Amino acid sequence: MTESASESTEATQSDTVAVGIDIGGTGIKGAIVNVATGELLTDRKKLPTPDGGEPDAIVATTKELLASLGDIPADASVGICFPAVVRHGRTMSAANVSKKWIGFEAEALFEKELGRDITFVNDADAAGYAEVTYGAAKGREGLIILTTLGTGIGTALIYNGVLIPNAELGHIQIDGGDYEPKAAYSAKEREDLSWKKWAKRLNTYYHELEALLSPDLFIVGGGVSKNYGDFFPLLELNTEIVVAELRNNAGIMGAARLSTTKSLRLE
Repeated sequence: MTESASESTEATQSDTVAVGIDIGGTGIKGAIVNVATGELLTDRKKLPTPDGGEPDAIVATTKELLASLGDIPADASVGICFPAVVRHGRTMSAANVSKKWIGFEAEALFEKELGRDITFVNDADAAGYAEVTYGAAKGREGLIILTTLGTGIGTALIYNGVLIPNAELGHIQIDGGDYEPKAAYSAKEREDLSWKKWAKRLNTYYHELEALLSPDLFIVGGGVSKNYGDFFPLLELNTEIVVAELRNNAGIMGAARLSTTKSLRLE
């Protein structure tokens, strides 16, 4: 192989390979990703989120996780998704982590400590973008809304492949208040609701999204999505609804992809 051909192969590899890291309230997981295909090139590694979830401790754990992934191309970018509204690299909220993250220059700190180009994004945004790029909505156009049903309701909006960041649609006002505590999966568990009673609340929630946004597709993620057969048939919607495909890898894959897709980077 000639020197120029070797350099070309290396350049192509560095453009294709990125690291995705998904930081949550209980665990931090990550992998090296082929962003052209979504394939994980390493096993997914996971470490527990430090008690208290403070910035310095989470950065230290992320650094440890990154080291555990093995050889990473020197110029590979790193995408990190996080349970917060993220604006210009700054975390503007904090869910299940320390309140010290609110208003914090997260992207700058991670770039300094990890010594790499970092793209910091909201966790639901990363998952939604992954589902559109590699998963349940691949090849679909129009307005796609991902909803993750868990402790709360995370949402992501993607229109014709363009991510519209930080959509906090779990908190829309219905019947005079924030509807998330009534429609999240945690409400079903807390109130011991039947699938039918919970689906009635979901129907109210999704109908409101339909009225406001006229989406072309809903994607449902979160742990309860594995039981979609118990509640999908109970929903009466005008919009097609499908289950998310990528499960626990969605945040990793989406964060990695967004770190290399500069035209869609959340500035």
